[in-house]
Amino acid sequence: MNTDTTQDGVTPEPNGSAPGTAISDAHQDRKFFGQPWGLANLFGVEMWERFSFYGMQSILAFYLYYSVTNGGLGMDQTTALSIVGAYGGFVYMTSLAASFIADRMIGSERTLFYSAIIVMLGHIALAVLPGYIGLACGLVLVGLGSGGVKTAAQVVLGQLYDRTDTRRDAGFSIFYMGVNIGGLFGPLITNAIWGWKGFHWGFGIAAVGMALGLIQYVLMRKTTIGAAGHAVPNPLPRNEYPRWIIGTLVVIVAIVALIATGVIKLAWLSNIMAAIALIAAVALLTQMYRSQETTATEKSRLLGFIPLFIGGVLFFAIFQTQFTVLAVYADQRLNRDFFGFELQPGLVNSFNPIFIIIFAGIFATMWTKLGKRQWSSAVKFGVANIIIGLSLFFFLPYAGGGANSTPMLLIIWVLLLFTLGELLLSPVGNSLATKVAPQAFQSRMFAVWLMAVSMGTSLSGTLGGYYNPEDADAERVFFIVVGVIAIIIGALIIASKNWVMKKFIDVR
Repeated sequence: MNTDTTQDGVTPEPNGSAPGTAISDAHQDRKFFGQPWGLANLFGVEMWERFSFYGMQSILAFYLYYSVTNGGLGMDQTTALSIVGAYGGFVYMTSLAASFIADRMIGSERTLFYSAIIVMLGHIALAVLPGYIGLACGLVLVGLGSGGVKTAAQVVLGQLYDRTDTRRDAGFSIFYMGVNIGGLFGPLITNAIWGWKGFHWGFGIAAVGMALGLIQYVLMRKTTIGAAGHAVPNPLPRNEYPRWIIGTLVVIVAIVALIATGVIKLAWLSNIMAAIALIAAVALLTQMYRSQETTATEKSRLLGFIPLFIGGVLFFAIFQTQFTVLAVYADQRLNRDFFGFELQPGLVNSFNPIFIIIFAGIFATMWTKLGKRQWSSAVKFGVANIIIGLSLFFFLPYAGGGANSTPMLLIIWVLLLFTLGELLLSPVGNSLATKVAPQAFQSRMFAVWLMAVSMGTSLSGTLGGYYNPEDADAERVFFIVVGVIAIIIGALIIASKNWVMKKFIDVR
């Protein structure tokens, strides 16, 4: 057995071992609610990262389109929502770079650690740098770091389990509950501080949250993570490093120049990001499918994943309108009076995490007890799309209403339905991506799943451009069309379940 330690004091994964099988007996025996103890550490660092991320995102749209006199940047609303959608998509897009770094350079665990540091620096930039400079630096850094945390944390989590371990879905659901504890308190505290001291103080508290997450992770790193995530599955030769670094810098400079010169309009960013996510997903799936390192069984699973990828895109296009369409709705139409106090509009983003905290354990227990009798992944994805499509119809009776015309109970009910769909799809999709991943491309397959989330999130900004709360007929058409499309796609995915199961072979 290889007992050498890395520079940060963590024992590396033994040579030749497969991901998910290299954890020492000591780490396997320590339990956290019946799960590996490493889940507790990943739960904590992701909770604080989500605290900072969702706290900042809950006030971002308002910061962009509020007038300068009200502390914002004074953008037009369509451009602001496009940036919000593109930024959200960019966060998931950067998982491509993170997966490359993890798979070929430093491993998933170190990628997680360094990415968390970058997230903290991004929030600091938003807090202390003024205007568009702070916006650009902050969003890019937070986007880069969050993409790394998302990819690496869940790959490391997946490697705490064997591929056939029936606790995997329950473990990912518990992890997802940690995400949403951060998602609950982030908007609550950030919006409170925004209302008290202004936008930049709100961004500052996000930086504090990420700093706390880093401290916790470092203190528990050696004793709980062990060898998970330290192997580099497909090392990049050192002599190829300069080519990749120079290529990356050229792309960054070109994009900055195109935006700065106005060749790329800010209002186009959400569409551009969605197109890039689609191209990236197709390229990654094709590369893995054609690779000689991918077995026939693994190729079959990749094909079966495609309908669920499509379902994930549509679901998240609607789900992430919480930060675009529903942000505008909460700001302009929602009655936010709470016992004589007017709540900040971004506080509505805390309802979804509240429901996740309530129901995540129920869903995790349900899937655990059902075991092999539970719905297949295809059925879960289909039902999730049907639920979120139906939820949009509840806005129809209030279409065309004036300011403060929509009761808070409506948005609470809609977000409850959003949450039920999310619990059927998102943690299951996270777990599924690790189960169907080819052995040589663990992080890369998870990046494909995140491309579905990236594309959907970007399209939420595009949908924001079509939403007009001042035109009752247009508002009705918007909710009906989007809802019907989601229901149809959901039904088609359920209809394809037998084909998907056949392609997945021994994976549900």
